[in-house]
Amino acid sequence: MSDTRPPSEPIRRSGRVAVRPGAERFLHAGGAATSDERLLEKRGRPAFLDTDTWRTLRILSEFVDGFEALADVGAAVTVFGSARSQPGEPTYELARTVGRLLAEAGFAVITGGGPGAMEAANRGCQEGGGLSIGCNIELPHEQILNPYLDVSIEFRYFFARKTMFVKYADAFVILPGGLGTLDELFEALTLIQTGKIRHFPVVLMGKGYWGGLVEWMRTTQVPAGTIAADDLNLFRMTDDPAEAVAIILAYSDAPADMPSGEETELRGG
Repeated sequence: MSDTRPPSEPIRRSGRVAVRPGAERFLHAGGAATSDERLLEKRGRPAFLDTDTWRTLRILSEFVDGFEALADVGAAVTVFGSARSQPGEPTYELARTVGRLLAEAGFAVITGGGPGAMEAANRGCQEGGGLSIGCNIELPHEQILNPYLDVSIEFRYFFARKTMFVKYADAFVILPGGLGTLDELFEALTLIQTGKIRHFPVVLMGKGYWGGLVEWMRTTQVPAGTIAADDLNLFRMTDDPAEAVAIILAYSDAPADMPSGEETELRGG
């Protein structure tokens, strides 16, 4: 597959948020930074920023930046997977196909913004003509943004970043990955199980990779009583990218139940 939109350097929009030229057509609001964003944007490093009291403003600014940048994103799917996958490897190409099919189905694609499966999903999304979004995280070893992003947001705090993954997603697609991918998977299942968010689709891509974990949940956790048998219905597992998209579309087309108060707050209702 050839790229329909070759990578280019994004332009800065405000603070930690960057928007690729031409991506504004996906975002109805756009516009300059708000007064609150300018007030909370970091300028220099005064000593008071190292205190817990003032650190709350930095945390608040991350939520402000994220909410402002993504407020006008329509239907979207968050895709997780290993940062270590390389172009040409099965996981990378699987993620690329998933991203393209999601875009062709009308979904924006949100990832962690880094390399590997994240890059592949963003790349496929651009090839499919969709809006490609990356929510990057500051790490001890810097995670470099991949070049296939229309909108990118940089976070210091995992919890602020995770809120964006959930708040603006209509589904999760989980590709083979490591500890970070497992963290996102089980956090999503916990939020659904506890009724904090509605039961949106969580699709595990790769039966060979995830099958052993699912079998352990079935044969160890269920008999131990630590999860219910019905909890295994909180996710679906497939090897077929087209089936994954079909699962998500089936949920999108179904009438939505009345959300809980917690979900309404999380999703901005």
